[in-house]
Amino acid sequence: MQSHSFVNEFILLGISQNPKVEKIPFVVFLWNYHATLGGNMMIVVTNFYEKTISFECCMTLVFAVHFFNAVEVIILATMAYDRYVAICKPLHYSSIMNRRLCGTLVVIAWAGGFLNAIIQIIFTLQLPFCGHNFIDYFICDLFPLLKLACTDTHIFVLLVFANSGSMCIIIFSLLLVSYGVILFSLRAHSSEGRHKALSTCGSHVTVVCLFFVPCILIYERPTSPFSLEKKCAYIR
Repeated sequence: MQSHSFVNEFILLGISQNPKVEKIPFVVFLWNYHATLGGNMMIVVTNFYEKTISFECCMTLVFAVHFFNAVEVIILATMAYDRYVAICKPLHYSSIMNRRLCGTLVVIAWAGGFLNAIIQIIFTLQLPFCGHNFIDYFICDLFPLLKLACTDTHIFVLLVFANSGSMCIIIFSLLLVSYGVILFSLRAHSSEGRHKALSTCGSHVTVVCLFFVPCILIYERPTSPFSLEKKCAYIR
């Protein structure tokens, strides 16, 4: 019988073993966390106490919502490609996912988000609002505003579907294909390798489902009751 020393605790090295270097990402992540939390709290407080919003602020909110949502959609797609390269081509990962490609993908995400948002805001600014001004929603968004327009909005609904709806479906389909390729390639890996790969992709798949399923339900069913849209938006 050989004597064994059992480990009772582990030491996390963190992002860097240099305390001065580690403080920088700590401050960045802390600020990002508080900014996200503060933004969500502002939405909650606004919905409870500040029920009135000006036309200009409403249009700005429409632009911001569709801009950041589109950026997130594209980034989720690039993250799926990153997981594909890491799992299927691990030896070439550093040469493929280099700094230049990552910078290009970030620029594409921001440019795509801006293009999507500017198209949506152009649609919205074409609508005449001359009736009641009660929005049956918790933020300014396209479909609730279409209900208030005093004109036939069928063409606008089709345009929104062609823009936001098709974007959700196309990118979600690409994500499914990429993960299908990853799962197919895992057949040649060992059980430990498959477990590591699945654990790596698990969190990303969860975020994708939580984002795209409500998105598709909202923008692919423009005639659905607002109660369903509200639930889907809260999930997002």
